[in-house]
Amino acid sequence: MTMLRLFRRVARDAVAAGSSQGFLEWEMSRQAALVRQWTILRILSSRHYGATVRELAAELNVSMKTIRRDLETFALAGFPIEETVVEYGRKRWKLRGDASNQGVFLAYDEAIALHLGRSFMEPLAGTMFWEAAQSAFQKIRTMFKPDALRYVQQLAGAFHATSFGRCDYSKMADLIDELVIAVEERKVVQLSYRSLKAKETATYPVCPYGFTFHRGALYLVGLAVKHGEIRHWKMNRVENVETSSETFEIPEDFSLKEHLAKSFGVFQGEGDHHVRVLFSPEVARYVSESQWHASQTLVHHRDGSVIAEFDLDGTEEIARWILSFGKHAEVLEPPELREAIAAEVVEMNRCYAHAASPLPKAGGSLAVRGKAGETHPSPDRAAATHTKKIARYDPPVPSVAADPQCAIRS
Repeated sequence: MTMLRLFRRVARDAVAAGSSQGFLEWEMSRQAALVRQWTILRILSSRHYGATVRELAAELNVSMKTIRRDLETFALAGFPIEETVVEYGRKRWKLRGDASNQGVFLAYDEAIALHLGRSFMEPLAGTMFWEAAQSAFQKIRTMFKPDALRYVQQLAGAFHATSFGRCDYSKMADLIDELVIAVEERKVVQLSYRSLKAKETATYPVCPYGFTFHRGALYLVGLAVKHGEIRHWKMNRVENVETSSETFEIPEDFSLKEHLAKSFGVFQGEGDHHVRVLFSPEVARYVSESQWHASQTLVHHRDGSVIAEFDLDGTEEIARWILSFGKHAEVLEPPELREAIAAEVVEMNRCYAHAASPLPKAGGSLAVRGKAGETHPSPDRAAATHTKKIARYDPPVPSVAADPQCAIRS
């Protein structure tokens, strides 16, 4: 029985028994099994002499019976599992060869890893990058037999990338393709662009240097010829591109990575700021879990709070990030950033103090009637529920309203 059929049978039995707890336990067990089997595939694919059942069981801290069952699953799924007898009659297992006989020079674990990463390229759907990736994925799939491919797809189902804040470029494929060619051929383009605050579209010459991907959005980085400075353009706001016959040269010392090294995202400033922010114990762990910037340093305190320090060339983007934490973040320095945050809080307070439609008083209606008889929680109850969730669970990620993409100049 293949792993896919086994999963289906266990799931069907759990549902038929009406046991949600049983199904939950099965789901957790399934995830653990997938991780274990992926690890086994990597070991068997990367080790020239393979591994014994005992070695695998010891490395993964499971029984040899479990390892043998996994090996049987791989064999039934069509993976080229090879068994060899070595000294003292011991058996070693390995994945036989690679995918070179299919025209793709990849080890099996490499091919599976690339296939699993397919979903992370979805923001570029419709562009030449996506089409090329689909062609590559198709070639990768040819190395797997039908049962093995179903197993890989089952494994892929254990990974999911959310679409929060993600931009859709499926309708901009031609524009992006045109810019990619211009970048490769070093051609000046006439870029028609409407910035966030502009009422009309402006067209001007640009020397495209490359692209950067930030928070679900694609940006073009290049030289604005008339202004004589490097700028960033969000692709969602590009309306047209016309490639000219004029060529340009990118400075030898230019690097996209170094160009953006001191930016807290994609906005590039012209200063030199050392930023220190105190985060309360409620959000300290969340802040500590991620690398927000290359210059980041964290100082943990006994009360659970943490001070994060950054060296940046501008403070516009980090200001919006700090505001997204509300009362749980306090700017310690520089003074001008602290004052800017304080001024923003005053403006927010003024905005809510003059709200045209105040929320219902406590004890009011618990629900309001929507379209087609739908019932929705009343605003006060929804707000109370949201507050409880924030207090009980990890803090939410920065909201769309605090998106630093709005700070881009161009």
